[in-house]
Amino acid sequence: MNSFHFKLEGQKGCMRAGRMMTPHGEVKTPIFMPVGTLGSVKALDAQDLQQLKAQIILANAYHLYLRPGLNQLKKAGGVHNFINWQKPILTDSGGFQVFSLAHMKNSQQQSLVQISQDGVAFRSHLDGSTHFFTPEKALENQRVIGADIAMIFDQCASDQSSIAEMEAALARTYDWAKKAKIYWEEQGRTNAYGRYQALFGIVQGGTDLKLRHLALKQMLDLDFDGIAFGGETIGYNMVETVNLMKSLSKFIPDDKPRYGMGIGRDPANVVAAVKAGYDMFDCVGPSRLARNGSLFVGRLVLKKGEPIFESEFKHGRLSIGKQIYANDQRPIDPHCHCHTCQAGYSRSYLHHLYKTKELTYYRLASIHNLRFMLNLMEQLRKFILD
Repeated sequence: MNSFHFKLEGQKGCMRAGRMMTPHGEVKTPIFMPVGTLGSVKALDAQDLQQLKAQIILANAYHLYLRPGLNQLKKAGGVHNFINWQKPILTDSGGFQVFSLAHMKNSQQQSLVQISQDGVAFRSHLDGSTHFFTPEKALENQRVIGADIAMIFDQCASDQSSIAEMEAALARTYDWAKKAKIYWEEQGRTNAYGRYQALFGIVQGGTDLKLRHLALKQMLDLDFDGIAFGGETIGYNMVETVNLMKSLSKFIPDDKPRYGMGIGRDPANVVAAVKAGYDMFDCVGPSRLARNGSLFVGRLVLKKGEPIFESEFKHGRLSIGKQIYANDQRPIDPHCHCHTCQAGYSRSYLHHLYKTKELTYYRLASIHNLRFMLNLMEQLRKFILD
């Protein structure tokens, strides 16, 4: 039985608000997904995530496949039980990580990756062990992990690739998508624990709109549960990220959630993405920036009826390591409702924790940045539905 569906509840311009139902509960969109690469959002536990009001998190299939490994996850009954998180989880296929290894070489200057029509042979970045991912294997990994939403295995070509290289990568991704669809159907569209597992197609094509249009048509023809937009462009080049959705949105059915992979490094980025029509986002940026001393400050304001993110700081980031905060008794952001700000932890104290590398800093800072992003989503959703 298909326990996944997406319902569009409201629109304002290109902005969309909806509800996505999964086997582990409902997700209200637009939504930012904190990233728990190894089954852990760094410095936080499941209770912290609950208090942040996180609705869904992302885990990385490549990394979980290597550590702790599929056998251990299967013994636990899947990743939800393993990490004590009974809300929705999305996994990527590992494609981006595998292809990232193509830029790395071993001590003999050999590439860690070999791509063929059947799949990708690669060496682990941990111990050099050899592995082979086919479209079916990548999906089976996610079945054992037990994600509510899985992604097809795709070839992520660099934006610097030639048109011929991008066309070849697109053709291979389409071939792999068809194989994944067949395997998904053969497994009853369920994960290894008998629950429905949604499968999203991925639109590649770099900055070439013609190739992106072709990729979108191919993914829609296969009728996946949702459509993701991947590649180096998405989330890093926000002008192209926005232009892409504006060009393609009219061709995407309303009941297909639109996932911008890797969007969310800065608050303004998710605001721009929501305004362009994306529904879902993930990025390691907010938590990584927090751990490295960059804390979000700013707020959503309306100008001429349009939501805009404003901040006195470049990219909305306060650098807590600066000496000017050593005696600043204010919270990080007086408008923020996160635990860190509401409990009265001052910029002065956080400056001290950061400079002395106290572990408490990483938790308090991560709580702030992630709650900040989730609150932006809640405000944007309210604006769309009002």
